[in-house]
Amino acid sequence: MKKIYKYRIEVTDDQNIEMPVGAKILTVQTQNGVPCIWAMVDPNAEKERVHIRVHGTGHTIQDSDRLEYIGTFQMYGGSLVFHTFKVC
Repeated sequence: MKKIYKYRIEVTDDQNIEMPVGAKILTVQTQNGVPCIWAMVDPNAEKERVHIRVHGTGHTIQDSDRLEYIGTFQMYGGSLVFHTFKVC
């Protein structure tokens, strides 16, 4: 049985999140000022590390052909905009 889980992320270029194998990332948004990813997961599946990248608008993006877009979130009333990717 699948469930939707929330994973907090950092505003940093590269990070790994531990998720169940086969997790389907649904969206990235802020909740109470904290950026989070929501994913549909099988909580009983084995875990794997998912490599996430966060890039600010106008920042250089390396290896863009390896990135799968997740979504965009804003912080501080929209003064900072970040784009989130899964590294494939």
